[in-house]
Amino acid sequence: MAHFAQIDNDGLVTQVIVVADEHEADGEQWCADLLGGTWKQTSYNTRGGEHGEGGEAFRKNFAGIGYKYDSNLDAFIPPKPAFESWVLNESTCQWQAPVPRPDGPYAWDEEPGEWVEVNLPDGMKPLGG
Repeated sequence: MAHFAQIDNDGLVTQVIVVADEHEADGEQWCADLLGGTWKQTSYNTRGGEHGEGGEAFRKNFAGIGYKYDSNLDAFIPPKPAFESWVLNESTCQWQAPVPRPDGPYAWDEEPGEWVEVNLPDGMKPLGG
């Protein structure tokens, strides 16, 4: 199965669909012919420019509704978090805090511009941990 994202004239992703393997090679045109609009293929296993299963990374990130497609970077970019200080890393097309996140359960605090430790209830682990 292959995934394709419909993008509007501003590059905003409006929907993501799954297409049968038989249409993958010409999927962008197949989607346009069937549903109209502009379509770009996206990889379910790609995030931050890396393929989670060791395959070839494709367009930096798996597209989601509300993502932007940047034709200059040929990448899908997630919506910017509500933090003014975060900037786009054009290598990964992910938003980054101005200070690297430490290991463990931390949350960003915009006012002082730092990561603050989050106390998790007993038995809970941080996401990805």
